[in-house]
Amino acid sequence: MSQDQYQLGFIGAGNMAEAICKAAIDGGVLSAEQMIVSDPSTERRALFTVMNVATADRNGAVLTQAKQVMLAVKPQIFPAVVADIAKHATGEQILISIMAGLRTEKVNEMIANEGGQPMRIVRVMPNTPVLVGQGMAGVAAGATAQPGDDDLTMRLFSAGGKAIRIDESLLDALTATSGSGPAYVFLLAEAMEDAAVQLGIHPTDARTLVVQCILGAAHLMAESGDAPVELRRKVTSLKGTTDAAIKTMQANNLPRIVADAMKAAEVRSKELGA
Repeated sequence: MSQDQYQLGFIGAGNMAEAICKAAIDGGVLSAEQMIVSDPSTERRALFTVMNVATADRNGAVLTQAKQVMLAVKPQIFPAVVADIAKHATGEQILISIMAGLRTEKVNEMIANEGGQPMRIVRVMPNTPVLVGQGMAGVAAGATAQPGDDDLTMRLFSAGGKAIRIDESLLDALTATSGSGPAYVFLLAEAMEDAAVQLGIHPTDARTLVVQCILGAAHLMAESGDAPVELRRKVTSLKGTTDAAIKTMQANNLPRIVADAMKAAEVRSKELGA
């Protein structure tokens, strides 16, 4: 079997791999016939079969047939995958890691401990909105990567939303910003919905109001070109309703709460990669 048979292979057939695969096909980045995925779950493999993507129940099939291999498994699962990589992968392949916290240096160290050779690794921190084609990803070429090794990765994640190149030393900060960021927005939405219900609005209507409010605000911020502080200024009339709400948030030091939360996320990301 030749590593030129497929342009991209996935180890792991979870939701993120499925979303990236769909984005690649829909965006014209790769055809279904150019990809292969491995996973022990028959049910998960079946979802890729429907897309006409080749599947296998063993990782070796991916590692021996794909030019680039995406590690689409959780970090705690990776130790069970390392032996396959060490046995089947070559130094000519590119590994694309979407595992949170695991530095490229650590990944290569674990591969070496299993007797494998150093790999060319590109590390990515995506976020869950990639599931609906609105993802945000940071792409970092590891120390062993060569120029251009991240090109396909950039195209893949741009097809599923947006992607930026970033130094790996900043991926923990990016994780704290856009990686974990959707959960911050969900928490705000949860609080707004609860407060709306307390004000007498029906829960169904509260959901509609909050979702459209956040969606509209995001579109306005993306398309207006104005900084968030300027957009806030434009909608805040002195001594008006918005002014009253904003002053309450500032009195409770919301900016400091957000900054502390993001710092905690960055610290935890560093701990996971230690």
